[in-house]
Amino acid sequence: MSSRSDRACMLCGIIQTYRKFVDEGCPNCESVLHYQDNDDNQIQDCTSPSFEGLVALGDDNKQSWVARWLRIDSFVPALYAVKINGKLPPHIVSDLLEQNVNYRPRDGSAED
Repeated sequence: MSSRSDRACMLCGIIQTYRKFVDEGCPNCESVLHYQDNDDNQIQDCTSPSFEGLVALGDDNKQSWVARWLRIDSFVPALYAVKINGKLPPHIVSDLLEQNVNYRPRDGSAED
């Protein structure tokens, strides 16, 4: 069940409450996005309250074709958004490229 405080990380798609992003960061992306080390702007810029579809990722995610299709098969078990409305700001994308992290927008605009 989602609520108005739920947000999706625009890099990995995990869905958490705003408060959990503030307190714990993102379990998949914290090492590159540093939610905990930044002010609220980082969470505002890198997460979105607008997303579509939910996928529950369990412990045996390597066997899931849905997890592979969404490119979440190496992430922690949790709820993930299928599509996220919004894109990371250009300065964040540049920072990710400097860290050798390939960003694929999860808004449906990325082509394979």
